[in-house]
Amino acid sequence: MSTTSSTATQVLFDAPGPKGRRRILLLSVLSVVLIVALLAGALWQFHANGQLDPNKWVVYLRADYLAFLGRGLWGTLKVTALAAVIAFPFGLLLALARLSRFLLLRSVAVTWIEFFRGIPMLLVVYAFLLALPAFGVTFPRFWMLVIPMILVSSATTAEVFRAGIRAVDIGQHEAADAIGLSRRDALIHVVLPQAVRLVLPSLILALVTLLKDSTLGYVVSYNELQFQGKTLVSITRYLVQTYLVVSVIYIVINLLLTRIALALDVRMKERAVAS
Repeated sequence: MSTTSSTATQVLFDAPGPKGRRRILLLSVLSVVLIVALLAGALWQFHANGQLDPNKWVVYLRADYLAFLGRGLWGTLKVTALAAVIAFPFGLLLALARLSRFLLLRSVAVTWIEFFRGIPMLLVVYAFLLALPAFGVTFPRFWMLVIPMILVSSATTAEVFRAGIRAVDIGQHEAADAIGLSRRDALIHVVLPQAVRLVLPSLILALVTLLKDSTLGYVVSYNELQFQGKTLVSITRYLVQTYLVVSVIYIVINLLLTRIALALDVRMKERAVAS
């Protein structure tokens, strides 16, 4: 296994020589120095403009402000979870439809996937906010955010599932055929369970994308975390501090989800090597 990996690495990349290693080290050091200098400059500007004044930060330890942001965080988690619960199974159905032998079903799935993969979610949100009400079709603010998230995510998730189904070893299909399973039974009992395990890390990363997409709730005035932060700015007048606090919350959640995805990926690779 290690020999194969080493060979593949040599094929893909030429090992750097002494000059190449020195150049890489120099560029790495310069990059770190530049990043540190930029951070130091930003902190200096914050200090010079009074943005590091402790009085501008301690307000975010107040119980009422924490509760206010907490309601926004709950709103964000709620729309993200609901969109995922609907979009992921729908994406699986779209993937199966795209792999179908029936031309009509396959054409509908391809059209849906390519359309919603190619259109920004912001436009879909505006369609629910501005276009549909012009024809008398209205939704609550919650659904004006959730439905666009489902539509766009189902298209991208469908491609994830399709890749997972195609990644299942052909021998599994042959084994299912050898024991007399129909194509449907083989798909349900053999192929799909393995495909879902393969794409599980990618699904968690798709959840991160949904979490980021939920920030478009401000367009429809839905009380998600960023919208609450915007409202808090109008109360405290502390724009930099508020959005930094909100950003930290998003970063922490995204890092946790990403770490879970990476851990699952490593675990599945270890299982694959062991088997």
